[in-house]
Amino acid sequence: MRIRKTLITGVLATSLLLPAVAFAHTPMCSCFSLGDGTITCEGGFSDGSSASGTVMRVKDKKGNVLVKGKMDEFSEFTFEKPDQPFVVEFDAGSGHKIEIKGKDIAE
Repeated sequence: MRIRKTLITGVLATSLLLPAVAFAHTPMCSCFSLGDGTITCEGGFSDGSSASGTVMRVKDKKGNVLVKGKMDEFSEFTFEKPDQPFVVEFDAGSGHKIEIKGKDIAE
C-alpha cells in the first residue's frame, strides 16, 4: 500500500510540474528596421536561453523563401528588406516557430 501511495504522489507531482516545464522555454523574436534598408531580428527564449543558431527565413506571400540564415552568436539576424510583402519566420523546431509580418515591423 505504501508503494502505491508513493507512486500516486509521484505521478501527481509530475503532472503538476509538466505545465511549468512546457512554458519555461517559450520562443521570443522581434524585428526592427535599421533605417538603411536592412532589418534586424533579435531572438531568445523566455528562460533566458540564447537563440544562436536558430533558423530564420524571410518568405514572400506565396511562401517562397527569399532569404535563409541563422541567428548569430548574439541571437541576431540581419537581412536586406525585400521590395515586396514578406514574413519573417523564427524556426527553433516543433512548437517553437514565430512569424512576423513585414508590415508589422516598425520603420
